[in-house]
Amino acid sequence: MTKQDKVNFVIDTLEKLYPVIPVPLDHKDPYTLLIAVLLSAQSTDVRVNKITPLLFSKANNPFDMVKLTVDEIREIIKPVGLSPMKSKGIHGLSEILIEKYNGEVPKEMELLEELPAVGHKTASVVVSQAFGIPAFPVDTHIHRLMYRWGFSNGKNVVQTEKDAKRLFPEELWNRLHLQIIWYGRDYSPARGWNLEKDTITKTIGRKTVISAYHKTKKNR
Repeated sequence: MTKQDKVNFVIDTLEKLYPVIPVPLDHKDPYTLLIAVLLSAQSTDVRVNKITPLLFSKANNPFDMVKLTVDEIREIIKPVGLSPMKSKGIHGLSEILIEKYNGEVPKEMELLEELPAVGHKTASVVVSQAFGIPAFPVDTHIHRLMYRWGFSNGKNVVQTEKDAKRLFPEELWNRLHLQIIWYGRDYSPARGWNLEKDTITKTIGRKTVISAYHKTKKNR
C-alpha cells in the first residue's frame, strides 16, 4: 500500500463507521462550545458534560458569566480539574468578549488564541465545530493514532497537526478529526487496546507498533 492508499483506506473506513458524527461536548452556540472545550483540558468529555449544565443554568453567555465571581465559577467547575486556572480564564475571556466583541465569539484563530486560557487546540475546535472553518485540532487520540498508523513521528502535537493537514484533504478536516477521536475511543484506546478489533491499525499500522503489541501479548 502506498501512503495515499493508506490515507484513502482510513478515510473510507471512518466514513463507514461514523457516517453521522456526534459532537463530543454538549453546547448550543459558539460561546458555550468555547467554555466546554476550555473545561475539557486534562479532563474527560463525560465529566465536562455533567458540569456544563450546572454552569450554563447560571450563565450561558458572557454577560451573565461576568456577574458570577471567579470563586463562584470555580466552585461549580471543581470536578473537571484545574479549576483555579479555568475559572479565571472563563471570567477573563467573558469580560474581553463583552469589551471587544459585543459578547460574540470571534471566528478568527488568532483572536481566539489571544483570549485567556484559550490555546491553539481550543481555538481550532471552536472554529471547526462552531463556524465550520477547516481546522484539525489534535487531541491525545489523534496524536496516538497518527503515530500508530505511521502518518506522523509522534514527536509533538504541532508536528502531528502539520502532518494531518498535509495528508488529508482540507474539505474533510472537520469531519475527520472527530471521526478519528471516536475511532480512538472505540477501537484503538491507549489502555486495553485490542488490535484484532482495530481494523485500521491492523491493516496499515506502523510495523514497530504492531510487533511491540504482539510482544507484550506474548509476555503476559
